[in-house]
Amino acid sequence: MTSSMFRSPCKIPTMKAFEQKSYLSLNAASYNVRINPFRRTEVSCQLQEIDSSMKWPVIAHEEVLVKSKPAEPVIHQPLHLSRRARRNRKSPTQRAAFQETNISPDNFIYPVFIHQGEVDIPIKTMPGRYMLGWRHGLIEEVAKARDVGVNSIMLYPKVPDTLKSPIGEEAFNDNGLVQRAVGLLKARFPDLVIYTDVNFDEYSSSGHGGIIGEDGVILNDETIHQLRKQAVSQARAGADVVCTSEMLDGRVGTVRAALDAKGFHHVSIMSYSVKYTSSLYGRFRKVQLDKKTYQINPANSREALMEAREDEAEGADILMVKPALPSLDIIRLLKDQTLLPIGACQVSGEYSMIKAAGLLKMIDEEKVMMESLICLRRAGADLILTYFALQAATILCHENKRNYFN
Repeated sequence: MTSSMFRSPCKIPTMKAFEQKSYLSLNAASYNVRINPFRRTEVSCQLQEIDSSMKWPVIAHEEVLVKSKPAEPVIHQPLHLSRRARRNRKSPTQRAAFQETNISPDNFIYPVFIHQGEVDIPIKTMPGRYMLGWRHGLIEEVAKARDVGVNSIMLYPKVPDTLKSPIGEEAFNDNGLVQRAVGLLKARFPDLVIYTDVNFDEYSSSGHGGIIGEDGVILNDETIHQLRKQAVSQARAGADVVCTSEMLDGRVGTVRAALDAKGFHHVSIMSYSVKYTSSLYGRFRKVQLDKKTYQINPANSREALMEAREDEAEGADILMVKPALPSLDIIRLLKDQTLLPIGACQVSGEYSMIKAAGLLKMIDEEKVMMESLICLRRAGADLILTYFALQAATILCHENKRNYFN
């Protein structure tokens, strides 16, 4: 076997390794070493000759080895600590045993968009999300969710413009899109828990969450009258939980009374008690409207607590906070102030930010997604309405480790 050695230009003969010569200014960047087990190692380097009359100290090979040896670490006396928290983090088993917060598919509500057609249409601003055909696409998506343990869904309809009006009467059409979808799902999956959105803006020609008066102001009480009819229609179709998502005064009490009057005592109300005026909403919608007169200022926390207390007094069964991650403090505040279950709504903007950053390889999408969900649970959320429900539940079901976070 021959050795192939790259040689830098030299003005002097190659010197054998460790040969002591009176040469100066060895350029470390210009020499290369190749080791051949059958031949003595050679070093090819570029040197500068010096005047032979000058005498320079010669460094022995042993001295070079001593100087190149790394310094021994400095050993200090152990600190006298009464407690070392790291002792409880030594192994995955210990970390799992002491984990204070857990998450499972049971904590998820899976929101699905549906439309009147049969073809699933991708939502451009929400990677991986589709406007599902209300029959085949919807059934297939719900079946996939149930396969990984998610048995709660929220229906969001895309209502044709031709069916919208200033007073939104399509919302309480017993043969409307949501009502038909609820009936279809209940016939196929009787134990499925279906949440429906008692929401005016999807049915309004203005796009606002209420009937607009001649002066341009939302008419609170007139809109509430329409919302109670919508809730009863959804309950009649088979909805398990109706969600009063419009931030209008008195909506929860009015809807509760209407449901009870029609015999739907078993139907729950999840109130969007804290719905901030957020820039993270509805990026799949064409027009963004100013809803500051009926949604909460993101700067306010006492107002959020006041709204939640009002909804609880009116008969809400679940209190929802929206958006989720920017409102961790509010989730914790409500958890400490009420015995009702707390929901967190991870909105489209939160979903899209994580997805977009993941697609650009700026973050690890899966890890950030799971961290965002466990943070909501840690803050106090019992339920999480999230577009990540199917993806996260799939990971949790197929994870071979004892616990994802350990």
